[in-house]
Amino acid sequence: MKKLTLLFVGCLFSTLTFAQESLDLKYYLPQDITYDQSIPTPKQVFGHEVGEWHITHDKLVHYMQTIAEVSERVSIENRGTTFEGRPILLLTVTSKKNHENIEAIQEAHLANTEGTSVDIKNQPLVIYQGFSIHGNEPSGANAGLAYIYYLAAAQGPYIENALENTVILMDPSFNPDGLQRFSTWANMHKNSQINPDPNDREYREAWPGGRTNHYWFDLNRDWLPAQLPESRARIISFHKWLPNILTDHHEMGTNSSFFFQPGEPTRVNPLTPKENQRLTAEIGAYHAKAFDKLGSFYYSEENYDDFYYGKGSTFPDINGSIGILFEQGSSRGHAQESDNGVLTFPFTIRNQFTAALSTLEAAVNMREKLLAYQRDFYTNRRAEAAREKSKAYVFGNPKDPARAWHLAEILERHKIAFYKLNEPLSVSGKKYNEDNSYVVPLNQKNKKLIDAMFNKQTKFQDSLFYDISSWTFPLAFDLDYNTINSIPSSAKKVEKLEPIQGALIGEGNYAYLFEWHNYYTPKALNKILNKGLRAKVSLKKFSLEGVSYDYGTIEVPVQNQVLDKQELRSFMKAIAEDSGIQIRAVASGYSNGIDLGSNNFRPIKKQEVAILVGDGIASYDAGEIWHLFDQRYEIKLTKLDVNSLTMRDLSRYTNIIIPANYGYGLNKSHAEKLKAWVRSGGNLIAYRSSVRFLDQNELMDIEFNTSDHIANGIDFENRRRFSGAQETGGAIFNAKIDRSHPINYGYTNDHIALFRNTNLYVKADKQSYNNPIQYTATPLISGYHSKRNATLIPNTVPFKVQRLGSGHVMMFTDNTNFRAFWYGTNKLLANAIFFGDSM
Repeated sequence: MKKLTLLFVGCLFSTLTFAQESLDLKYYLPQDITYDQSIPTPKQVFGHEVGEWHITHDKLVHYMQTIAEVSERVSIENRGTTFEGRPILLLTVTSKKNHENIEAIQEAHLANTEGTSVDIKNQPLVIYQGFSIHGNEPSGANAGLAYIYYLAAAQGPYIENALENTVILMDPSFNPDGLQRFSTWANMHKNSQINPDPNDREYREAWPGGRTNHYWFDLNRDWLPAQLPESRARIISFHKWLPNILTDHHEMGTNSSFFFQPGEPTRVNPLTPKENQRLTAEIGAYHAKAFDKLGSFYYSEENYDDFYYGKGSTFPDINGSIGILFEQGSSRGHAQESDNGVLTFPFTIRNQFTAALSTLEAAVNMREKLLAYQRDFYTNRRAEAAREKSKAYVFGNPKDPARAWHLAEILERHKIAFYKLNEPLSVSGKKYNEDNSYVVPLNQKNKKLIDAMFNKQTKFQDSLFYDISSWTFPLAFDLDYNTINSIPSSAKKVEKLEPIQGALIGEGNYAYLFEWHNYYTPKALNKILNKGLRAKVSLKKFSLEGVSYDYGTIEVPVQNQVLDKQELRSFMKAIAEDSGIQIRAVASGYSNGIDLGSNNFRPIKKQEVAILVGDGIASYDAGEIWHLFDQRYEIKLTKLDVNSLTMRDLSRYTNIIIPANYGYGLNKSHAEKLKAWVRSGGNLIAYRSSVRFLDQNELMDIEFNTSDHIANGIDFENRRRFSGAQETGGAIFNAKIDRSHPINYGYTNDHIALFRNTNLYVKADKQSYNNPIQYTATPLISGYHSKRNATLIPNTVPFKVQRLGSGHVMMFTDNTNFRAFWYGTNKLLANAIFFGDSM
């Protein structure tokens, strides 16, 4: 696409006087048509003009429900609730005639992707328009108020034709919890005399800000993993309709103008068809035309890319749709000074509204072309699959059904067919059993989506990435996987994935044993300890009553417990069923190896865990850990604010976690407070950049592997590209592990795939037993890693533990809890919590 020319026509930004005294819905709406007076305006429903205040989610919901009640063009559905209980709405907007025939339209639309002959000349195009997935980028959701009014109330041949030829799926708030959090902040700090001073508190949100959902996740990274309720709701809608266009309305820095795709041409995922980008550019011409008429600055083909399929603007590209990202310079409140003058909130809303209208115009005019592209996309995918030498993927873990199940759950959400093994299978020395393994055939509707989940890549056209460069799902789940040339004849297609069933096995009355391999064993152990029961962990392997038990096996003795024998048995049975694990009741403590009364079974304390949060702490990292403990392990986690940490009594906590930090918020007084606590027996666990805090404050002795960062032959224009190319934004690396070390309990292989998005490289200890996790000599498995960093990482260690007084200090250079879908390394943090005293 030829670079779009930046145009400036008229006044770029609205004035403060206009924003406050003269604001009217007419500011946003086309004025060359009439509007149905029976359709209430936003002000008539919730009392103020669009853009006068930041819309709260409850008011947004009320208006959407009101429009759906009075307009024959609009229907509404609630697809579920957020973690905070807010509805996740979807509006369907089309002509009255289409509404009366909506199920047949949907059926015919999907048939167009199934190889069925469909007459696209009369087929409506499906558009999914979503707003403000980042809650503190609110111009999108506020523009949605004006947009739904326009769709419901506009009159005349243009809108009638547009709605006859389209079905619009409108997602008015991708992130209800974040939108509510930010709107509250902006409104509570609004001045009657609007103050655009960037130093005003209105434009400086308190930690963690409104960008994220309840657990501080960036929802615009979860389209492919689909781990969060907001994502799961929209993924159901996406696959229910397979829209032809999906738009994703965002905001960016205040000094910026307006961006629309295409993005950087050299940073497109190679799985995305070239025709996708050509069509994206053609749609972009409609946006350019609309913004030229409006007189607003805009740009394209810079800054943003189309590589990671977990983003809203890129996920459609791997599904036969056209994903469009919009980025509007943000007022971050009601009006703010910028390099281009005062940027008002209404102006940002008007730009987003304009982009929504230009999308609709493009959709109507390109309808047959986009329908044909989607039909051909799926036809070509089936043809590619038929030519593949490898016919399927097989994946699983010999000891843990849960992680394999959760990967299968993602496949099911994305309508990918898969099978369950009914008998053992051996492939290239790896054994797949029938209980924990699945087969994914490649010869199905969308092979490219499967490739996007399973592929590994280490060579790239560009060295810069807006997001991560690799996310290979079987590696993220720490699963064995292989390609196979045929689907085993005994494998059975899974029509509906059923929950894993846990069980209490055996009638013994001496002790209860369970291995530590299952993903949910930390949940089970925590419930046992919270009940006041004694539990121990084995430091060695053993076998008993014909069963082999690995390092880290948990023992719960029958004698000397707070429950009698029958109560204990009932409780352990409930634990097994609730956690989906296998627990064995054994009749004897006499084993082949260590006996159950051996001192090689170490007592495990009830854990009281805290995490540092607040200014300077990376909210994403903190939220990932909070979510893991609260939602999956069901472990209470105390959030300690760094601003009051030195005033708190820390003696009640057995473990304190420090997520990554941004170099401020933590200081010497915090270090001294934590040091005294560790010396008294506490275990401190630090992640990523907080590793340097440990070293700088003598909490841990760390030797880093570094080298000078020198640019040779790099000119001034390309200096930032050079620096950016040294970043490890997200890649996967291979490390060897010592399975006898408590940090690695529960793992079955002697290697592990680690996600890394830092350039912290820690030299190994001279004593090999102090390096339980160590990168190999050539560790890169998938993703981008610069040549310089590739010389620093070999044989370094991502984990280290040292004693300090009566306690321990542990560090991870890598993120073991990345975005809630890196199931494979979650167990490392659980091991640090429960078994830190044994290290």
